[in-house]
Amino acid sequence: MGRVIAGQLAGDGFDVAVAYVGDIDLADATVGEIKGHGRHGAAFAADIADGEEASALFDAIDDRFGHLDVVVHTAGINHPVPLIDLDLADFDAIHRVNVRGTFVVNQQAARRVRDGGAIVNVSSSMVRFAPPGLSAYAASKAAVDALTRILAKELRGRDITVNAVAPGPTATAAFLASTPAEEQEQLAALPPLGRLGRPDDIAGVVSFLVGPAGRWVNGQVVYANGGFV
Repeated sequence: MGRVIAGQLAGDGFDVAVAYVGDIDLADATVGEIKGHGRHGAAFAADIADGEEASALFDAIDDRFGHLDVVVHTAGINHPVPLIDLDLADFDAIHRVNVRGTFVVNQQAARRVRDGGAIVNVSSSMVRFAPPGLSAYAASKAAVDALTRILAKELRGRDITVNAVAPGPTATAAFLASTPAEEQEQLAALPPLGRLGRPDDIAGVVSFLVGPAGRWVNGQVVYANGGFV
């Protein structure tokens, strides 16, 4: 999803910095797509939940691009297990990435995004749908919703919008690889539109939120799920 969003924003005319952990080949491929749109792109390795690494990441972006207008935070992990069986180490890992990571990135973004810019977090429709097995994940994304709404208010006077997009089940490579075909079919049947989301569906919402048409949308969680909930 992050790769498609990066490509969408490059197509919208943005130069794009990509933060990644682990998969440098995917990061490099994403940068290649950005450059294919005629924009500047660069990839930076960073653990976004580590305050020092995140600060160094934003320093490197400042040095490379000179300024920062938009931050889109897509990093997140899940470990679907019923609450009664979930190992607390897995709970901590989910919340380190999804909650602490969002907090750290938003803190840096709030300090560095130029006035008139935009911050977008990725939440989840699972907060509202509340399916069994996703207690830790849904709780972490509920925290993302709260952080988003509060930061929007705290940035009063700077003309910076802060929103979250909350996808439903979306046919990313990770989702397709980890979800049995039967479950995919069941989830695809739930929205009135009768299909899974596609990464470009979510990228289009992000494009709207950070573009001129979305300037009056602020402090909102936008559910992008085809009517899933």
